[in-house]
Amino acid sequence: MTPTRGVAILGSTGSIGTQALDVIREQRDRLHVEVLTAHRNAELLIQQALEFEPNTVVIGDTARLGQVKDALFDHGIKVYGGAEALEQVVEMDGISVVLTALVGAAGLRPTLRAIQAKKTIALANKETLVVAGALVMKEALAAGVDIHPVDSEHSAIYQCLAGEVLNPIEKVILTASGGPFRGKTQEELLHVTKTQALKHPNWDMGAKITIDSASMMNKGLEVIEAKWLFDVEMGQIEVVVHPQSIVHSCVQFEDGSIKAQLGLPDMKLPIQYALGYPQRLKNTFERFSFFDYPQLTFEKPDLDAFRNLELAFYAGNKGGNSPAVLNAANEVAVERFLKDELSFTGMTAAIEHALGRVSYEEQPGLEGLIAADAEARAEAREFKT
Repeated sequence: MTPTRGVAILGSTGSIGTQALDVIREQRDRLHVEVLTAHRNAELLIQQALEFEPNTVVIGDTARLGQVKDALFDHGIKVYGGAEALEQVVEMDGISVVLTALVGAAGLRPTLRAIQAKKTIALANKETLVVAGALVMKEALAAGVDIHPVDSEHSAIYQCLAGEVLNPIEKVILTASGGPFRGKTQEELLHVTKTQALKHPNWDMGAKITIDSASMMNKGLEVIEAKWLFDVEMGQIEVVVHPQSIVHSCVQFEDGSIKAQLGLPDMKLPIQYALGYPQRLKNTFERFSFFDYPQLTFEKPDLDAFRNLELAFYAGNKGGNSPAVLNAANEVAVERFLKDELSFTGMTAAIEHALGRVSYEEQPGLEGLIAADAEARAEAREFKT
């Protein structure tokens, strides 16, 4: 019998983490859980640990460490707390794949540590490559580590490139749903509420990614991530709005041929592809039918209304620490929007403010990126419209 593959899920209580556990629940003969981590949702982490019986769990918020230890004491599960434990746990021998499903720049250090420990990475944390793409890809190459993307768009491109190793990419085409405000003008976006922004038409995601999708910053971050994952220039990346979210992304080759990956908007499929790679594991997920979608439509993104996408292209083209500044300012801007401290369009203004204020560094190391991140967060917090 083939041994099952040990998985560490960093961020198991979030949207990606819980869907990854749905996948593992169905693939118990192929996959098992070695490590589960959460930031502060101790109750759900305990519930997951009792079901999946991992070797180890980590709770980031050390104030909840005692609660988790008490609940799991009689079950032989090791329990640790804090950021350093999160970084150390990825080095465990039983882990084959580390799924980084943490939100924001918090995923950077654990991902680097897992790469250095020569663990295969299933990357759901796009901010890791946005902030430190050059550094992360250099480390992965040196360690001989594979990075399997979990974002549906990057997974689609990854699948399209299978068997095409000798065929150069002419263009990567990232599809975007357009979010809940597709077709709205910049003036109409001035009055968008938090409740409206949290209602995505197609995808079931966490609050941060849902807001990013509504503002199209999510697509901007994906553009920068694609640059590093697929070793292309920013000018080789095109964004196309596709409201049905059936074509997940495409690759155009030098002969003009385009390969696309299609499927229903369900994150479990790219998660499973990343965890099971190179095998396509049989499952019971709902199947796509062309007869249910007689029309698939495509249009250009409106960069006047959704300036976050334009700012992301600007930061990606400039390079250096600019993407780190973009990402950090956006994280704070989203947080402030969710607290009703910024308007929907005020998020863009805060990000642009930070990009203009933080000192540019062309070739930053890890410490330089962390410093730029901190400076950008401070600028975004202090920004007033």
